[in-house]
Amino acid sequence: MARITRWEPEDLSFWESEGKYHARRNLWISITALFLAFAVWQIWSVMATNLNDIGFNYTESELFLLTALPGLTGATLRIIYTFLVPIFGGRNWTVISTASLLIPAVGIGFAVQNPETPFWIMALLAALCGFGGGNFASSMSNISFFYPKKAKGTALGLNAGIGNLGVSAVQLLSPLVIAFALFGPLGGAPQYLGDGKEVFMQNAAFIWVLPIAFTVVAAFFGMDNLPTMKTSIKEQAVIFKNKHTWIMTWLYTMCFGSFIGYAAAFPLLTRTEFPEVNVLQIAFIGPLLGALIRPIGGWLSDKLGGAFVTFWDILLLIGSTLGVMYFYNSGNFTGFLIMFIIVFIATGIANGSTFRMIPFIFEQKEAASVIGFTSAIAAYGAFLIPSLFGWSIDVTGMANLALGIFIVYYIVSLALHWYYYSRKGAEVKC
Repeated sequence: MARITRWEPEDLSFWESEGKYHARRNLWISITALFLAFAVWQIWSVMATNLNDIGFNYTESELFLLTALPGLTGATLRIIYTFLVPIFGGRNWTVISTASLLIPAVGIGFAVQNPETPFWIMALLAALCGFGGGNFASSMSNISFFYPKKAKGTALGLNAGIGNLGVSAVQLLSPLVIAFALFGPLGGAPQYLGDGKEVFMQNAAFIWVLPIAFTVVAAFFGMDNLPTMKTSIKEQAVIFKNKHTWIMTWLYTMCFGSFIGYAAAFPLLTRTEFPEVNVLQIAFIGPLLGALIRPIGGWLSDKLGGAFVTFWDILLLIGSTLGVMYFYNSGNFTGFLIMFIIVFIATGIANGSTFRMIPFIFEQKEAASVIGFTSAIAAYGAFLIPSLFGWSIDVTGMANLALGIFIVYYIVSLALHWYYYSRKGAEVKC
């Protein structure tokens, strides 16, 4: 593939003649890589609910920790990955970061076959799943360079939204593929549930190995390094002097931190509080809808304005979280599930709308770094939310304390957003 030597997406003639074709090719490969990254990142949301059923003997706190650790490492890696695309190039870094997903996918596949596997090894493998979480920052930063401002909301929404589908995919596919010897003798021996039923838990990890390998090859031959994105870390660090970097980080943590944190915690929380429910049959619904609606959040924001969409969406998030608390306390699982699905939808819309705001607040190169950094901090939600649920249940026997903390956070987010971006005379209109 010929090396790109000129990149001016804001030049309409350049964009129409050649720019959009290169951009679309890079976008679709990026989407595939990000989809796989999210799948690997969230493997433990499924694994943790099944380990004790196949002979492991972990405590409830240890299981919540396994679901939380990928969030901790993934968020920390995002901080680093944010600044690597302008240094290594988008194509180069996509190849490296996607290939790294093979390490936890293969490791988990072998570890779950032995109930004597020490907890520290499982914790290490859970932490290594953070490679998948880290990829989001570099992927979004990379794609932001390819599109003009008028199309960034839709492009970033597609990249993140379809990429986010990896969360629901791992929760949807895992119960199906563990039911039979998908890889024959090469896949390893079965495990046995309490009723004697055979399962192949390793399949939930092994199914991602070949798609990851194929995507690495596709990225190597099909993606581009752009000449205009080369920037040093020192040049990118200017974003930390801008207060809007920190405000947008708070707001994106509100929505994406909630989305990924609830996706990680929901299966185990439901199994703990509603043990009569087969959570693996429905766990994927919320993340699926939240991911699918993210591009719509970006598209709506291109039409109506990111600040407008985000403001009303935060109100929806507050109301639906209050609904989760109400039905949780009344023991009504149907209401609990419906409210949680609305929460996922609200986070998905805001994920798209907040990212559309960033290119209108910051200059091009700054915007790419801000997108990466805000996504990095927001990813700590994947660690904090399962941890807070586990802590709340340990301390009070209920999840109310954690839910109350989340609601307060959303109310503060609404006030910040209104003051800086939504009110008449707001500092920035976006």
